[in-house]
Amino acid sequence: MSVIPDIPLRDGYLIPQLGLGTWKIPSDQATETVRTAFEFGYRHIDTAAIYGNEAGVGRAIAETDLPREALFITTKLWNDQQGYDETLTAFDKSMTRLGLEYLDLYLIHWPCPERNRFVETWQAFIRLQQEGRIRSIGVSNFREMDIERLEQETGVMPVVNQIELHPLLPQSLLREFHQRRGIATEAWSPLAQGGELLDDERLAAMAVRHDKTPAQIILRWHIELGSIVFPKSVTPARLLENTAIFDFELDDDEMQLIDRLAQGRRLGEEPEMVN
Repeated sequence: MSVIPDIPLRDGYLIPQLGLGTWKIPSDQATETVRTAFEFGYRHIDTAAIYGNEAGVGRAIAETDLPREALFITTKLWNDQQGYDETLTAFDKSMTRLGLEYLDLYLIHWPCPERNRFVETWQAFIRLQQEGRIRSIGVSNFREMDIERLEQETGVMPVVNQIELHPLLPQSLLREFHQRRGIATEAWSPLAQGGELLDDERLAAMAVRHDKTPAQIILRWHIELGSIVFPKSVTPARLLENTAIFDFELDDDEMQLIDRLAQGRRLGEEPEMVN
């Protein structure tokens, strides 16, 4: 079993660099998947209100013998729940479904700039953190301008921005901004969607050289960038495989080869278009 390293967040808490994503996993299946992930050494679970599986994740947490302080649980506020009072209500509902007394990380799922409510939403996040109900607060799919506005209007920067990030869309400028401002980068869709990257001959050759799979090569690229990554799988063999990325390194030439796969092409939606 691999030992998953932690990354320090700016607020002093630690976040496991590898976690389990639960997007599109039905609630009942999420319980079994998270239970298996815990057995394989995962401690970081990423869910969201819109995934509809917080209750399933919560059942796995309730069933485990692992101490609560050993786990790192993230959920996210959905777009139609933004607003100060709405956020407080939505958070209570998420916590009830998860069965938790405190949350490790809460994220605003999308900025929804046309709604123009993410600043008051962030103010509710700050209140929940001050009350000790959330340890770390962050955002997802936020642009540089959105993050700067949060700091300008509240004085509080997010410790995490969870963004679409994979070799086709390396997000170099946004990652550089994060690094300057002390924001940890989390990668969603880290392997891209549809297996396009997994069939790339250059990655396949690299995988043979390291006795790994193309997916492990891509995940290792994320690790060496310093990103936090949480690939989704419900297959036990794949869950275990995804943890076996800490016993090898990519050299500079290999990192540069993967960098050259960049196309600047999103597989998800543009943040300004989600409202």
